[in-house]
Amino acid sequence: MNSPPLTPAAKPLTLAGKTYTSRLLVGTSRYPNLAIMNKALDASGAQIVTVSIRRLNLQQDGAMGVLDVIDRQRYTLLPNTAGCYTAKDAILTAHLAREALGTSLIKLEVLGDDRTLFPDVGNLLEAARVLVDDGFTVLPYCNDDPVTCQKLEDIGCAAVMPLGAPIGSGMGIRNPYNLQIIRELVNVPVIVDAGVGTASDAAIAMELGCDAVLLNSAIAGAKDPVKMAAAMRLAIDGGRLAFEAGRIPRKLYATASSPLEGIIGTRISKP
Repeated sequence: MNSPPLTPAAKPLTLAGKTYTSRLLVGTSRYPNLAIMNKALDASGAQIVTVSIRRLNLQQDGAMGVLDVIDRQRYTLLPNTAGCYTAKDAILTAHLAREALGTSLIKLEVLGDDRTLFPDVGNLLEAARVLVDDGFTVLPYCNDDPVTCQKLEDIGCAAVMPLGAPIGSGMGIRNPYNLQIIRELVNVPVIVDAGVGTASDAAIAMELGCDAVLLNSAIAGAKDPVKMAAAMRLAIDGGRLAFEAGRIPRKLYATASSPLEGIIGTRISKP
């Protein structure tokens, strides 16, 4: 006999017309080995996994790679254009991904420099326009800038993916106010991408009302990636449920949780 769930299920995520019960998207790079990666994917509960098309071994040379161990029936592959620094390279990489993997989903990354890995907004917008016109479902990695996110939505992107902090920094959500503004201004899903370091960071992103979180380094670089993947799964679910439940307002002074009226010896404040 199966036990009932401990908590009510959070609302599912709808992305590009498809529904997912998990709001955690995970990457597939920098794990100690492919076996640990696969165990971490399983522990995360994720249904969408992102792969760098520029780092995949697409040659039939007998070498075991990421695509050899990922269950394509279980996971939706989200190829990305990581490592691209121009719109032209990102567009070419996206077309290669569609041809190689048979999907029009693309996580669009166009980086500005090697040190910060911040997006190059001009090239990002250019590439997004071309790829949307070419029939891709574009999920762009972008700055936590409400104006940029609105422009990406207007172009026709299926979601916006603002950074929480620089890629791989583990600094957490550095500007929650911008993320709140983005969530209010755009109608497509908002997926926090980059900067999450631990489970509490992921929970904060979800409590702010973001629709999902995409992360890689926080799991792959943890001392125990499988346990961290499980922690992220719980944090995402808890954060989303808290957002849907609606938190109490913040107050400067205390408010008693039990009524004081009728309590023997209660001190009555002087008028």
